[in-house]
Amino acid sequence: MQTRTDHIAAHDGTFDVHVWLPDSGSGPGILLVQEVYGVGPYIEKVAADLASRGYVVAAPDLFWRLRPNWLGEHTPEGTQAAIELSQGFDLAHGVSDCALTVAHLSAMPEVSGGVGALGFCLGGSVDYMLATQVELAAVLSFYGSAVPDATGLMERIQSPLLLVFGGSDPYIPRERVAAVEKAAEGRPNVVMYVEEEAGHAFHNSESPMFHQPEPAARAWEVAIAFLNEHLPAR
Repeated sequence: MQTRTDHIAAHDGTFDVHVWLPDSGSGPGILLVQEVYGVGPYIEKVAADLASRGYVVAAPDLFWRLRPNWLGEHTPEGTQAAIELSQGFDLAHGVSDCALTVAHLSAMPEVSGGVGALGFCLGGSVDYMLATQVELAAVLSFYGSAVPDATGLMERIQSPLLLVFGGSDPYIPRERVAAVEKAAEGRPNVVMYVEEEAGHAFHNSESPMFHQPEPAARAWEVAIAFLNEHLPAR
């Protein structure tokens, strides 16, 4: 696996995109959208996993307008700092940056077989919104807090969409998840997956506060099966 940092020009500046290449040198592309902690150890771990499965992964630095290449610590204090920083984040700008990253991925000579998107937490909200504007081979949104209030936009999403939530998430109450389930009913392109005993950010293996290994493993198995169906790497 090789890694590098590319640079993408937006209308108001240039931002870094961290890229992971599979050993084969080429494969389908995946836009990997960060949590509030930035493109740090957890996102790097997810990217390495996907690259080992044959994907070309690109993770843009979403907070570049606030604090370029900022990394939050997976501690109570670091989490609070990350939440405070994210309050200055412009969602529309983030979606635009991700659209530019998808275009960048699509144009890369290493990418073949389509492009998908995977986002966690903040990133789960961003890639859900992105999917209302850009058609992708597969979209995977993990516990995006903006999704329950944006179910009316689901009809705009034509891409295969996997929505993952924790059923015991204090930040996204179960009744809000139920609203997403109701909106997804009858939509053949949408798959809902709820880990009922899991809380928020349960897949984040770098965060002792949030990580729940068994629900995380099950949800990741579902995510990989979804990718294998809609954006196979080999």
